Amino acid sequence: MNQETEIKLVSFILCPYVQRSVILLESKQVRYQIEYIDLERPPRWFQQLSPLGRVPLLLVDGEVLFESAVILDYIDESFSPRFHPVDNLKRAQHKAWIEFGSSLLVLQHELAMATDSAVVEEKRGDLQAKLDYLVAPLEEGLFGDSAHFSLVDAAFAPLFMRLDLLTRFNPLAKVDYPQSVAGWAERLASLPCVRDSVVEDFPQRFRSYLEKKGAWLVIAC
Repeated sequence: MNQETEIKLVSFILCPYVQRSVILLESKQVRYQIEYIDLERPPRWFQQLSPLGRVPLLLVDGEVLFESAVILDYIDESFSPRFHPVDNLKRAQHKAWIEFGSSLLVLQHELAMATDSAVVEEKRGDLQAKLDYLVAPLEEGLFGDSAHFSLVDAAFAPLFMRLDLLTRFNPLAKVDYPQSVAGWAERLASLPCVRDSVVEDFPQRFRSYLEKKGAWLVIAC
């Protein structure tokens, strides 16, 4: 597909699922537009376009795509270079780990939004236990290879970014990564496509949002 195609993302400014698509577009150097909306007061046109009422939406020459995993696949299949494995089994494995990353983002959100210390500790422990599952595929080289960017990288970078920020806001949010996971998270944080995938004042916006929602991690410190 040539770059005459008009690509536009509709996003909530803090949404990690939209950030995945931005990372992929940035890594492929695809020209795109992005429009931020308030999900608590969504505009009528958004409600008409999004059957699930969620972001991201991807508009391709005005045609609508929804669901973040579908959008990632479309971007990867439409613009070079391809980041999904060619091998059918490995590609399916990558997609499964992307879904696992989505479940971790749910846990991260629950940790961030917790209104008391007990829930914070519970969710922090849940995340720490789940991250152990990443050790084997990382050590086997299924993904996380510094020489080969993948959609799994794009899917997990927003998680690591938010967990790092939560730890900066309050050390009680710190999740102890296994060594291989820590190295992967550090490498992803250093990539320009990840650094450029959020607005410049993202940390301040993220903290302000949590304060507004009464999140224990930011109001207790």
